[in-house]
Amino acid sequence: MHTTVIARVLGIFLMLFSLTMLPPILVSLWFNDGALPAFLAALGLTFGIGLLIWLPVHRVRADLRTRDGFVITVLFWLVLALSGSIPFMLSESPNLSFTDAFFESLSGWTTTGATIMTGLDDLPESILWYRQQLQWLGGMGIIVLAVAVLPMLGIGGMQLFRAETPGPLKDSKLTPRITETAKALWYIYLGLTIACAVGYWLAGMSVFDAIGHSFATVAIGGFSTHDASLGYFDSAAIETIAVFFMLISSLNFALHFYAWRYNSILHYFRDSELKFFFSVMIGGIILTVPALWLTDTYDLPDSIRYGVFEAVSIATTTGFGTADFSVWPIFLPVLLFMMAFIGGCAGSTGGGMKVIRVLLIFKQGWREITRLVHPNAIIPVKIGRDPVAERVLDAVWGFFALYVLTYMVMMILLLSTGLDHVTAFSAVGACLNNLGPGLGDVAAHYGNVSDAGKWILSFTMLLGRLEIFTLLVLISPAFWRS
Repeated sequence: MHTTVIARVLGIFLMLFSLTMLPPILVSLWFNDGALPAFLAALGLTFGIGLLIWLPVHRVRADLRTRDGFVITVLFWLVLALSGSIPFMLSESPNLSFTDAFFESLSGWTTTGATIMTGLDDLPESILWYRQQLQWLGGMGIIVLAVAVLPMLGIGGMQLFRAETPGPLKDSKLTPRITETAKALWYIYLGLTIACAVGYWLAGMSVFDAIGHSFATVAIGGFSTHDASLGYFDSAAIETIAVFFMLISSLNFALHFYAWRYNSILHYFRDSELKFFFSVMIGGIILTVPALWLTDTYDLPDSIRYGVFEAVSIATTTGFGTADFSVWPIFLPVLLFMMAFIGGCAGSTGGGMKVIRVLLIFKQGWREITRLVHPNAIIPVKIGRDPVAERVLDAVWGFFALYVLTYMVMMILLLSTGLDHVTAFSAVGACLNNLGPGLGDVAAHYGNVSDAGKWILSFTMLLGRLEIFTLLVLISPAFWRS
């Protein structure tokens, strides 16, 4: 393992990340909100620490190995979550404790959207901007941006890309060069963000709110600049725009790349994962809207409005709210929460287990049923017309088994802190799926969870963002053997 190369990369990451303090600094100057010293201190501390790490090893030149990529990826999220917590601690408002600041920072980076903060409407504008910006940077995985920069610094990036990319098909690239892949993804990501912000602004949001909510929407994050989330605006037009961009951002970005490169949308209609994703969404909406109407929760127009929005918001793991779905009648809270376990498509900014994995599990399960009738039949599992390699199927089932085991362990640990069963179950699910809002005592915020519980949930968020394997591989004895 190249410890000097790892140190060099982390030093560069920290120095680059310190520059992300500049936008909130400008926002603070513009609004004169009193948070300027916190961001100046955060910039200086983060850049200084990165410089101290980088200087002793800045002349090192070596290729990254796969193991180096996993270590850097995990350290990257931990170190930047720590650095990202500095403004939350140093600012007079909210002036969070270290535990709360780290939880909020990591929740932003992982696009979970689980917050411990209340009174958002009274916070400094620069702090609100910073929270949204954290989600935007984490949404696509800032490492994907970094691999576009690292080759220019003499460091290869494919190992980082493989460790960070969500979904089971990690070795596929959109372009022959990984740098071009990273740039293509970020151009698309930036373009969607700008389009979403313009849409929000035209629908009636202020420029500040439009940009902030576009960050969270395209990142599938769910942070808002208001306590009432998107419900603050009480606008069907804004909610419609949000639904559209939540769905678009939950699709595999490779599909958007091909649409951009070849000026065609026909491939969208042929993609099996996309069709399964929309089947799940439509099915959830068909169950939600009539249930709200028939139980007299809302009249028919409002049942459609709130039912569609909450179904899409929760199922895509965004977590925006226009209504409190946790108090909806009969099966609705559990239905919507369970939809988040599927989450977005592979290669998207969405959380959850990913649609392609659930589709493959379903197809392989159906194959096993067929084999009971035809024991000697050779039945390949296909996505579209292409058979899926057994190695991929093994990885999917391995992920699912580890996912269930992780869920059980995290829930037991959280129950040991004194939370009730519904709260613990939903908090672990919301953090592991990078959803944010849960049920019970964490439906609105996580401020009432104990410090021990917040650290457990922080680890759970990181497991979810890095899709379990990337983090747990570090505790494997085989990983550390030379």
